[in-house]
Amino acid sequence: MKILLITLEYPPFKGGVANYYGFLAKYWPQEQGATLDVISNNKGRLCSGNSLIPWFKTVRLLRKKKKEKAFSYLLVGHILPLGTAAYLATWFNPFKYGVILHGLDFTAAIKTRRKRIITRLILKKADKIICANSQLAYLVTEFAKNLKTKISIQNPGIEAVEIPPLTPAKRADLRLYYQLKKNDIILFSLGRLVRRKGFDKVIEALARQELKNIKYLIAGSGEDEAYLRALVKQNHLENKVIFLGAIDDNDKWQLLQFSDIFIMPAREIENDFEGFGIVYLEANLAGKPVIAGISGGVRDAVIHNETGLLVNPENVGAIEKAIMTLAQDQELRLRLGEQGRKRALNNFSWEKKAQEFKDLINN
Repeated sequence: MKILLITLEYPPFKGGVANYYGFLAKYWPQEQGATLDVISNNKGRLCSGNSLIPWFKTVRLLRKKKKEKAFSYLLVGHILPLGTAAYLATWFNPFKYGVILHGLDFTAAIKTRRKRIITRLILKKADKIICANSQLAYLVTEFAKNLKTKISIQNPGIEAVEIPPLTPAKRADLRLYYQLKKNDIILFSLGRLVRRKGFDKVIEALARQELKNIKYLIAGSGEDEAYLRALVKQNHLENKVIFLGAIDDNDKWQLLQFSDIFIMPAREIENDFEGFGIVYLEANLAGKPVIAGISGGVRDAVIHNETGLLVNPENVGAIEKAIMTLAQDQELRLRLGEQGRKRALNNFSWEKKAQEFKDLINN
């Protein structure tokens, strides 16, 4: 089966959706007659701002590709506007298509009456509706009960990279650089500095007197950095919270190994939620337990009391309690981290996920 994927986001474009499609293509099983071709919008091939209907060129492209027998099944990477193009193209020359949904793309697509009508038509005609997390599958079912039989869940995967080891000398250097004491427990967060990630709630939890001997390292950049820094200053936590700025992959793996606990209590804000949270699996891969917010698709990435702790992301007291629980129990930290590492390797390798995706399309 010749499969064509159309997507607005694809490497070298950055972000979770682009990574999802990039890895899916990279690890697609190489079998004769079962190819996956990708057409992205990186060079404006699908949408162009120079026309009245920017995405209509996708309709023409799909008609051309179908006439050339370049694909027998279409994967739609973004329901709007690419799903609209696929829906219209099928009326000229029928073909099967599946729609892949991640989170905000779907919630944005049902905000207005006009968009809801279009979305319903696209999904009704779709052969499959592929959701990146279980929360999204629930939302689609709530949107239209008759779509339930078409829905399947395909979580993102993780690359089983060989993590560069953190040597004792490097660990000692990091402790000296960040002025950490021997008995300090190190919390680590990595992500875009926006409120949805919940870093502000961690800072508020650290302001409570019960959390002693805790150092909090935050890596990343984003529009809420000034707000987070002000929150640290307001709570007199300059000696506890350290902003690292943007870091590269090597630093990421070094800091994941260096830390004791990874924390990101993500929450939903205005229908924007964490679609999955690959970084939780990366922390597990490094053998670290995680503290995560019960929000969006996070339940798919983290299993409570098995690979980490799930908390109410709006409840600062619950976040504080989770930090204290792990900070005071080294054996629990090690057990959750090791269980998380095994789960990440066994259940979420991109080789496994790509094969599952291919099998789903072929069914």
